[in-house]
Amino acid sequence: MTDITLLDGSIGQELVKRSGDRATPLWSTRVMIDHPDLVGEVHADYFRRGATIATTNTYAVHRSRLVRVGMEDQLPTLIDTALAQAERSRAGFPQGRIAGSLGPLLASYRPDLSPDPDEAAEKFRELVQMMADRVDLFLIETVSSVQEAEGALRGTQGCGKPVWLALTVMDDDGTRLRSGEALGDIAPLVDRFDPEAVLINCSRPEAIPAALEIIKGFGRPFGAYANGFTRISEGFLQDAPTVDALEQRQDLGPEAYADHAMGWVAQGATIVGGCCEVGPDHIEELAGRLRAAGHRIV
Repeated sequence: MTDITLLDGSIGQELVKRSGDRATPLWSTRVMIDHPDLVGEVHADYFRRGATIATTNTYAVHRSRLVRVGMEDQLPTLIDTALAQAERSRAGFPQGRIAGSLGPLLASYRPDLSPDPDEAAEKFRELVQMMADRVDLFLIETVSSVQEAEGALRGTQGCGKPVWLALTVMDDDGTRLRSGEALGDIAPLVDRFDPEAVLINCSRPEAIPAALEIIKGFGRPFGAYANGFTRISEGFLQDAPTVDALEQRQDLGPEAYADHAMGWVAQGATIVGGCCEVGPDHIEELAGRLRAAGHRIV
């Protein structure tokens, strides 16, 4: 029997789906502005299905994104709303933990836009200071390059909370970051900044086994949470995209996804969950499969 941390699934995409609103460049931030209580409902649903982590809806809450729509001054309010909704949902599940999500500063899957590490660290540090007293850990998500990793890790250094680093790899080559750099090139930063865990996220499930074989050599707890997109389209790699440029897979239902995730556990992963297009039904199926295999969800 192994202790497995079961993350939640998609937060942003799930909010967009449940809201029924038209997709905007602000993504789930727009949904949180218009329907704040929906955020808490999504968190609570994942807890009910077996997840032990609520990932805050702060992935896309960055000054660089808000300034495009004249809402930069709303940053503290939006952070507070996201934290309050996670706290509200956790109240009914005392065993649950809250992970403060730190997404890419400018855009996902765009290592070419990654700021200088000094500049990035300053921006991440501001977010960390706003969130540190109200989260159990920080989850740096969808890191596409070595430089992007360095900026985020600098920004979380000395925050007083565990830091988990989640990297995204190429759709067809799990041994490479989306920048094209070798995934193993992250190792010196892992040694230097000492994150508590290293994960692979927002990548095709099929690319993850090769990635896990690399990060398991970093000597830390490791795991994965994949997306359910057919691929990252060229349309989504443009400036200020909306998520309707991405297509959901039709062959990755709860059972199929759990098959992949149980394979990661067999490789030694102790942290698993889901990313975009992986919803509560997937997490419920995975929870059942983990328990049936004799693992304890913590």
